[in-house]
Amino acid sequence: MRNKFLFIGFLLSLSSNSQELNCNLSVNAQQTGNENVQVFKTLEKQLNEFVNNTRWSSKSFVNQERIECSMVINIQNYQSDAFQASIQIQSARPVYNSSYFSPVYNFNDKNFNFNYLEYQNLNFNTTQFESNLVSVISFHVYMILGMDADTFELNGGSSYYKQARDIVNYSQQSGFKGWEPPIGGAQTRSALINNILSPTFKDFHSVLFNYHFKGLDVMANDVKGGKIALVNSLMKFETLNNSRPNSFLLRVFFDAKVDEISDIFSDGPSVNTAKFVSMLTKVAPMHSSKWKNIKF
Repeated sequence: MRNKFLFIGFLLSLSSNSQELNCNLSVNAQQTGNENVQVFKTLEKQLNEFVNNTRWSSKSFVNQERIECSMVINIQNYQSDAFQASIQIQSARPVYNSSYFSPVYNFNDKNFNFNYLEYQNLNFNTTQFESNLVSVISFHVYMILGMDADTFELNGGSSYYKQARDIVNYSQQSGFKGWEPPIGGAQTRSALINNILSPTFKDFHSVLFNYHFKGLDVMANDVKGGKIALVNSLMKFETLNNSRPNSFLLRVFFDAKVDEISDIFSDGPSVNTAKFVSMLTKVAPMHSSKWKNIKF
């Protein structure tokens, strides 16, 4: 379904063997006070090559289909080969018949400690732990792929999520934080993948699909119809929130979407948003100041 965005005749003339991602990965070491140390530049270069040159699936992507994303690694401290860091991941997908890219995945992973020796090989293994550096990056790659695929086809991301779960399972033995089974309201990788694969959150996947494919992608030709579809899709979160209030997965969704939703419904043709705003305030109260901007 991604081909909806491409000129078919042009596609036929292109090779279909490109990697899946167009990722801008940066390493920020300002907090260490030694940001110009060569190892950080080497790490950044190696990780860019690793993410953008690895084939993460058997699916062929042409250059125009590569997923736009970014990863920012913030190094807080390091000693010898041991690094303490966090990583911010974002991805976006194109909206049909427009130049706009809609944010899809936005995750701040605060538990990202790893070991790295300059120029060490970075190799991803689908079945066993290689290093925490590789596992964390690979986990988020599959989350990017899964959530992007979900926006183009209902449950299209299932195979990617299962690979992310496999990474969690074999990385739990490493002892690094972020992989351990979730306890209470822990916002870990393990909690995220458990949520997204749980039958309890099956409606999350239909929201992702309907919001993007039947809502945003319609708006170039029918703004009002697209906005109505957005409202109808997001209203499903009310039922989901009633059964799982303040869920981690919904917080991840709205971290990516809050500005987009606020902007769409603060201008343009009007639709009935009274119940919609009430639902948003209930489901995502941390963004209540943004929901106050919705007037249409």
